[in-house]
Amino acid sequence: MENQVEKVSSAVDRKAASLTIYNDDIALIREEREIKVEAGFNRVAMRDVAAKIIPETSCFTNKSDNVLRLLEQNFDFDLLTPGKLMDKYVGKTVTIISINEIDGSEVRETAEVLANNKGVVLKYADRIETGLPKKARIAFGELPDNLRDHPTLLLDFLADKSGLEHVGLSYLSMGFSWRANYVANLAKDEKTFNLAGWVTLTNKSGAAFSEAQLQLVAGSIHRVHLDDAPELLSGAYLCQESGSGMEEESLLDYHLYTLGRPTNLNNHQTKQVALLSAANVPATKQYRINNRHRQWDYTNDNSTPEDGTPLPVAVVLKFANRDGDLGIPLPKGVVRVYGQDSRQQTQFLGEDLIDHTPKNATIALSLGNAFDITARRKFINIKKLTKEIAAEAQISIELANAKNDAVTVNIIEEFFGEWLILQSSHDYRVETARLAQWFVPIPAESSTTLTFKVQVKW
Repeated sequence: MENQVEKVSSAVDRKAASLTIYNDDIALIREEREIKVEAGFNRVAMRDVAAKIIPETSCFTNKSDNVLRLLEQNFDFDLLTPGKLMDKYVGKTVTIISINEIDGSEVRETAEVLANNKGVVLKYADRIETGLPKKARIAFGELPDNLRDHPTLLLDFLADKSGLEHVGLSYLSMGFSWRANYVANLAKDEKTFNLAGWVTLTNKSGAAFSEAQLQLVAGSIHRVHLDDAPELLSGAYLCQESGSGMEEESLLDYHLYTLGRPTNLNNHQTKQVALLSAANVPATKQYRINNRHRQWDYTNDNSTPEDGTPLPVAVVLKFANRDGDLGIPLPKGVVRVYGQDSRQQTQFLGEDLIDHTPKNATIALSLGNAFDITARRKFINIKKLTKEIAAEAQISIELANAKNDAVTVNIIEEFFGEWLILQSSHDYRVETARLAQWFVPIPAESSTTLTFKVQVKW
């Protein structure tokens, strides 16, 4: 069997291909190829598989009633290069072809390759030399075994009968990645926006796939990390037929997105595919301040401590993943928000990263800090209670609005330990065991001060 002539199957024999790409630099590749088999032993070199294949995950199947029994498989990834070819010829004879400098004729000498470590060492009939003569080249007799010009999966199997077979090959490969990106165009009244989602795909696997069915899995797939071994994928896959567009469905506790048309994904290529499009998505703009209190360890602004500590006022755009053309699970990605100025020119307003988001969830995009709305916090009084580890503090937050319109600022205070608000100048809500929040209105071109007293026990 060792001397069996191998048959070669390349990408031209590929009748169908599909890829399921995960978030973690891995993909499941499924191919269908047409190969000619003989009754008895067969050796088939499956060329044009991914160079970053995880060989132990491959699965070879037959589509007909001809029984194929796989005996052995080998992945040959030692690719043909001049250096590798010379390594394989150590201990063997090559022909050195040089040029006679007097008459320009070719001179041929045979030599044994003694070594190829940081340079070649050659043993001629009467001498040993390092390197090659000027303008010389080397002629090799044949291509050594296991040295391939393409990554090749070599399959040895038995067939019950001869014929042209439609076979399937599936395997996991590293070198694939995808990420979602979103573009939101905010309306002039800042109450709605149009959202476009794109998927950016990158193929660094060492293989190209033409007219392939593409599927993407969003979610954290469990991976097994073994010492001195590739990372494997734990979990099953499901392949569904789809129509047009990017369709979404549940897959265990993940989400599967299927492109409704075949696409080409070349090696060392990054491409974008449309994911979704939603128009007139309702949105709410908020101004938000987040404060965290930890054991009354506070510092004031050193330049003007009498004015208190300046607080950033974040601009937040909130919307629900349920209305209009939304209401589908959104993969993790960056949302970039744009708007138009008075000249109808598009301007960049900010960006934020969203996590994998299920339908009906609320998304809050933090776009930056407001310019015309400012805040400063002062500790009017801090009193330690003598009988226990506790303190009372009276706090004021001065809010100023330089805009021509009235605004409302959402102030969120986070406390640690046991706490109780004793008094407040404005209504507040206790949201959790640690959070209280206020919604403080500020008239146009005016200011407002929130004051409250809180007791904290540690």
